[in-house]
Amino acid sequence: MHSSADHAPSRNDDDARSVLDAIRYIIRALRDFSTLSERNVGLSGAQIFALQTIAHQGPLSVNELASRTLTHQSSVSVVASKLAERGLCEKRTSSEDARRIEIVATQAGRALLEKAPEPIQDRLIDAIREMPAADQRDLGRLLADLVGRMAADGGEPPMFFESGPEAPAAPRSHARARGRGPSTRGSE
Repeated sequence: MHSSADHAPSRNDDDARSVLDAIRYIIRALRDFSTLSERNVGLSGAQIFALQTIAHQGPLSVNELASRTLTHQSSVSVVASKLAERGLCEKRTSSEDARRIEIVATQAGRALLEKAPEPIQDRLIDAIREMPAADQRDLGRLLADLVGRMAADGGEPPMFFESGPEAPAAPRSHARARGRGPSTRGSE
């Protein structure tokens, strides 16, 4: 296994540093928001983002919530369950279709949102959506390639700074080692 310390500096280091700096800025903004929201209202950034989406666009099924937050269904389901355990949202049977389970914000959830900071995820999603479609596809493909090269693609990704059920590590195939990473569907 090689580390970055094993390599002599190269002219590509400026490009690599530029990429890492951009990733660092994004992670810092997400981390700072999550820290602020935990300090102010006791919820992670992902929980605030999901609760706000439920309150403003609900009632929603888990699949609809996943779609609205651009997150995988299993990841958003974990977050919604944590919110329900705290009494900030509830799951109920739809009055229009008894087969449909809906998630709705409770009064306690709506009251908490009044004190919560605005989710940084909204700004991130808006910034990505403002990019031309070809740039969005390129960015998704390049990030997926990076994840594959890092062998960091195990299971469905959780919402930002939210732990989910532990996913087993994906076996590192030769194709992934060469940079063909996971699909880019279902990101936050």
